Amino acid sequence: MEILLLIFLPLAGALISSLFGERQQVKTLAFIWSLLSLGLTAYLLSVFNPESSAPQFVVDHSWLSYYGIRFKAGIDGISMIVVLLTNGLIPLIILSSFKHTYKRPGSFYALILLMQSALLLVFTALDAFLFYIGWEASLIPIYFICAIWGGENRIKVNMKFFIYTFAGSLIMLLGIIYLHLQTPDKSYDIQAFYNLSLSTAEQGWIFWAFFLAFAIKMPVFPFHTWQPDTYTEAPTTGTMLLAGIMLKMGIYGAIRWLIPVAPLGFEEWGQFALILAIIGIVYASIIAFTQKDVKRLVAYSSIAHVGLIAAGIFAWNTNGLQGAMIQMINHGINVFGMFFVLDIIIRRLHTRDSFEMGGIAKVAPQLAIAFLIIILGSIALPLTNGFIGEFLLLFGIYQYNIWAALIAGLTIILGAVYMLRLYQRVMLGTTNALTVGFKDIDGTEKLVLGVVCALIIIIGVYPNPILHISEATVKSLVEMVDGKVHGISTTF
Repeated sequence: MEILLLIFLPLAGALISSLFGERQQVKTLAFIWSLLSLGLTAYLLSVFNPESSAPQFVVDHSWLSYYGIRFKAGIDGISMIVVLLTNGLIPLIILSSFKHTYKRPGSFYALILLMQSALLLVFTALDAFLFYIGWEASLIPIYFICAIWGGENRIKVNMKFFIYTFAGSLIMLLGIIYLHLQTPDKSYDIQAFYNLSLSTAEQGWIFWAFFLAFAIKMPVFPFHTWQPDTYTEAPTTGTMLLAGIMLKMGIYGAIRWLIPVAPLGFEEWGQFALILAIIGIVYASIIAFTQKDVKRLVAYSSIAHVGLIAAGIFAWNTNGLQGAMIQMINHGINVFGMFFVLDIIIRRLHTRDSFEMGGIAKVAPQLAIAFLIIILGSIALPLTNGFIGEFLLLFGIYQYNIWAALIAGLTIILGAVYMLRLYQRVMLGTTNALTVGFKDIDGTEKLVLGVVCALIIIIGVYPNPILHISEATVKSLVEMVDGKVHGISTTF
């Protein structure tokens, strides 16, 4: 029952919000509704047993029984991490939009809540067909958010984004159908998929069917080309949804569906996938150096950070996966905070060119302090949230291959350089005609940035509660996959 409420509560909020039309009060309703989801998540976390690796709060109902499709969903330690991220960020994303006045606000906030519902379906589904429905459903609201409220090149950019993601999804669907036909009782159940004994050749193409969909969503090099343009042209709220939460669908999918379902395919192609992730780290970091547009710089920074998460996953050990778990939350918090600060600056200055900025710290010291804390979290300074995640990821990659870890570690060095240079251009130096009258943060801006900065410091100082949530499930999953690869009988 709790899972049904978790998934359908945002959907109900979306339906109610859509009735508000042009009334701006809908933003308050959407925020309150998102807090209800956050409260339900807090309750689920309070009764969640992190010592168990099995899914909890499971709901399993017959749905399209003739086709072997069931509405089966639940939460384990891995799911709980991304559910926390989703329902924790959505209220902040909505609150961060309060200074904007959107046309058709009822539709705008309804689409945000609809996307929240689809994301929760993806992160809790224990039936492959249900997972696919959530995967595709999440594309609809973000498409319209970007297409209606985006920049002047939004139609062209959005079409590229849609084609990329939809093409990858169709290939994944073929893989799902093939797996369904191989199960003894023609099921889409995740455990039935885990129990299959397919040949190495079969698992090889299954690996690629799923990997393409997940690599596009993350995105991993060279499937990333839609991302910088989309992040730049999307409204800031849409960019926050894409970078903060939606790309975690690809990370989650690789951990939950790709590697456990096709372990022999992973054994054959996993190293290649890891190499692509590491190439993306270096490539995106170098491109970030050349960016004057502040949103594009952060977009390429996100590719580099997600590349490190992907490399940690494909190293496939407990440290790498635990690093991926906590870094999904950390990246979501940091990239949301980064885009919110940039939104404040762009809204006041009406430019995205960092060379036209400067000296803002002199006239907006509170914003400057918040921006510095967010940047320090992004570059993984010790005692900030990014440190423990990147440490575990690099440790996991090191256990896989020392040279891979050395190259992947460039993300910390290069990231520090281009992020601190961004801060210098935007915040330091002398004010100019554009920045001399810059107004410091107030109201909801202070509240949102205060929460973000507090989370960066709290998680950095004491990350253990988050790591403990996923630990048992991660260990069980690693053991199951390793057992399959080495011919040892295990169950999940």
